[in-house]
Amino acid sequence: MSDDLICVGSIGGAFGVKGDVRIKSFCAQPSDIADYNPLRLDDGRTLNLTLLGPVKNGYSARLSNVSSKEDADALSGQKLFAHRNQLPDLPDDEYYHTDLEGLEVVDTGGVTLGRVKNVQNHGAGDLLEVHGPNLKTAVLLPFTLDAVPTVDLKAGRIISDPPLGLFE
Repeated sequence: MSDDLICVGSIGGAFGVKGDVRIKSFCAQPSDIADYNPLRLDDGRTLNLTLLGPVKNGYSARLSNVSSKEDADALSGQKLFAHRNQLPDLPDDEYYHTDLEGLEVVDTGGVTLGRVKNVQNHGAGDLLEVHGPNLKTAVLLPFTLDAVPTVDLKAGRIISDPPLGLFE
């Protein structure tokens, strides 16, 4: 996927029998996903999304060119992407997850700890999934100001002051 594209949601499958879908929005204000049309799918197709209303864990939505339950089911699991220039500019201390993925993680002494493979959020805040040659398993580094005091996108690195014992 292009660096110009940011994942703003995903399709959970059909909602009803008329081709509507259930979507999960990854936007700070979940309903904003409808403002970023046209959206792009994993497979490169573009479509327009119209929110119909909130449902448990997301929204029901209508997608252009989707008119049957079978068409909607075929889209289950697809991610929805918007072009970066469609999205709002972020304050200095906020980042799109895609911008953090791949960054080198070093400690405050300059020792490389690994690279961010993924950003996870299980409800209690973002966690950076760090992989490295000296790590037996992935490390989940809390993405907090205490544990990650500096993110330098231009240099391609994160300076971390990890909790004691996390990278041992």
